[in-house]
Amino acid sequence: MTENEISKIVFESGLKIHRKLGVGLFETIYEECLFYELQKEGLVVERQKFLNIQYEELLLERAFKMDLLIENKVVLEIKSVESLNNFHASQLKNYLRIGNFKLSMLLNFNSQLFKNGIKRIANNLDEI
Repeated sequence: MTENEISKIVFESGLKIHRKLGVGLFETIYEECLFYELQKEGLVVERQKFLNIQYEELLLERAFKMDLLIENKVVLEIKSVESLNNFHASQLKNYLRIGNFKLSMLLNFNSQLFKNGIKRIANNLDEI
């Protein structure tokens, strides 16, 4: 399954959750529900996955923690904030670079219109 196919399933699952639960809940609630929905779709999903950083001979273990990693290809960061900012995007760019992933998605469940709360960040990915 490609990153773009995964992202479509993520969007549809997130939209379902957003419609059923609405806005204003804690991020962990949306994360748990999304984890559940994506597993129902048959995807391999890891929660709170750590990334290490290698600096010369120094290994920095557990330097970053991703909310969800899907099929070892797509990184998801779940938010429930008033608005997304540059820090959130920078965080995902770091995950892509350090983990050598091609696609990440920032999902803000606090957006009144779910599609307006989504940001895709790609790293050398052929866009559809």
